Amino acid sequence: MDNMIRVAVAVIQLRDRILIAKRPQHLHKGGYWEFPGGKQEEGEHAEHALIRECFEELAIIPVKYSPLIQIEHHYPEKSVILDVWTVTDYLGVPQGIEGQPLLWCPIKDLEDYQFPEANLAIIEAIQAEMIEV
Repeated sequence: MDNMIRVAVAVIQLRDRILIAKRPQHLHKGGYWEFPGGKQEEGEHAEHALIRECFEELAIIPVKYSPLIQIEHHYPEKSVILDVWTVTDYLGVPQGIEGQPLLWCPIKDLEDYQFPEANLAIIEAIQAEMIEV
């Protein structure tokens, strides 16, 4: 598909909670909750996009992170590849730089929030990883 979009996604974990953000109403899937992140720039490595997006959206710099899962998802209007990273340590205090509401959600409650379809596999991966720990 021509309009394949690569996205770096941060699953920011603090003990048994994950940071989620609410998408602005005017965006695709507006009003849904999401894991912070954003589009990779042309030629940018996923790891660099992760760090850049965390800084731009949340004013934090990830210092301890690892790949969690890669997801390819097709919406009717576009397709995305999500490079998802677990972030377990960072510099700064997360804040919604773009005005987005943030919430530290207990992992067990993630399914109670409305996420874009592509994010459902992320929730499954988070929960599976917690079972392994």
